[in-house]
Amino acid sequence: MSSKGRPFRRKTVDGFSILIGKGDVENDILTFEVAGPEDFWLHVVDYAGSHVIIQNPDHLDVNDIPNNTLRRAGELSAWHSKARGRRGKVEVHVCKAMDVSKPDGFPPGKVTLTHWSRIMVYARDPSSEEGDQDS
Repeated sequence: MSSKGRPFRRKTVDGFSILIGKGDVENDILTFEVAGPEDFWLHVVDYAGSHVIIQNPDHLDVNDIPNNTLRRAGELSAWHSKARGRRGKVEVHVCKAMDVSKPDGFPPGKVTLTHWSRIMVYARDPSSEEGDQDS
């Protein structure tokens, strides 16, 4: 199924669905309407970019998500951001979707986080990883 008409792109990594927002309004839809509270939310730090969701139907802890899945989701977050052309690694925030909120008056795509961790990744082309599947 293509992502045309949906507010996000979808990739599958290690059996996990990773959803990537297509723009500011679509980021809000993805984060607050599509994502479940136990899903993982990722966003590159200090750059505009897509919200990325790792769907988590089994309510796993972040430490139980395969490192490859978390890394690829972070790389996708960096790639779909203004950090795409940066050399070196970029910082990506990771938290549960329930820890993301939108205060009144915030513009589309802008959010605040209550609890998060950080990963450092390179911005890598979504088509560069063998084994990833678009859906």
